[in-house]
Amino acid sequence: MRRTTQVIGQSGAFLDALERASRAAALDRPVLVIGERGTGKELVAERLHHLSPRWSQSLVTMNCAALPETLIEAELFGHEAGAFTGATKARAGRFEEADAGTLFLDELGTLSMGAQERLLRAVEYGEVTRIGSSRAMTVDVRIVAATNEHLPDRVDAGTFRADLLDRLSFEVVTLPPLRARRSDIPVLAEHFGRRMASELGHDEFVGFGPKATEALMDYRWPGNVRELRNVVERAVYRWEEAGPIDAIEIDPFHSPYRPGTAKPATRDEAPERKPRDMPAEDTPVVACEEGPSDFKARVARFERELLARTLAEHRFNQRATAEALGLSYDQLRHALRRHDLIGAVA
Repeated sequence: MRRTTQVIGQSGAFLDALERASRAAALDRPVLVIGERGTGKELVAERLHHLSPRWSQSLVTMNCAALPETLIEAELFGHEAGAFTGATKARAGRFEEADAGTLFLDELGTLSMGAQERLLRAVEYGEVTRIGSSRAMTVDVRIVAATNEHLPDRVDAGTFRADLLDRLSFEVVTLPPLRARRSDIPVLAEHFGRRMASELGHDEFVGFGPKATEALMDYRWPGNVRELRNVVERAVYRWEEAGPIDAIEIDPFHSPYRPGTAKPATRDEAPERKPRDMPAEDTPVVACEEGPSDFKARVARFERELLARTLAEHRFNQRATAEALGLSYDQLRHALRRHDLIGAVA
């Protein structure tokens, strides 16, 4: 069944990515879709399938990160009865299910080296062998894969096979993050708002007021379109006043009572709200910190903590980290070396 989720956007960066995907759809070649979480990688994979000559056949999806390593190969290639503990009957793998259609491998970078080796053979020769069987089967499958990592860095680190990357990257579609397509924010917010209002049975969607619009436009959206949808839908269902919605809560976890707060707010103190982009880790370097007032040491300490935290937020993807910090890739690499953080991203 085809999903009703739409691909929405008007910015040049987003339309360029869609155009590249649309042109690649007609070719029976692998496509790699790159993008941060929430940028719509699965929607682009569906577009690649439905615009291809295989549109009438199956689109089979497998999230490589959702399964333990011991089961990934069984899911991909299938198994015979008795092949391992719990395998009470034979089962076809995702390659067999996608025969004559498209196999979408999400979170490709999480595959183990062993699974990568078997995947390479399946892609290269069009053959799969069920676990517990000695008979290879021929399959006709188009591969579309997605990841939020810069896989050439993984190849350099020795954790991703260079030959597999070469085979899967006939075309690479890189989806821009929402902060790089700011003109799409009001368009998407209007779409999600109208859809939520309809779901709630409202006669009309009242739109957003200036404060809400400013809040939506000023935020960096690390969760991209998925996060924007949650924020907008939450605002619509919470709004109980007449007129346009003018209250936006970006962080649903904000509360003066949240666990782990070092100093609970007293009755006479208004709780201080911290932006989501400035977590408690920033506090060790404030100006009133006790201890030696060495300016250079504090600046270096802050820079190191900022680098380490931003790397973790972007799953140690160096290019995404550089973009988030407003640095070039070379500038980021230089900073990581200076603070002895290269080992943290290897």
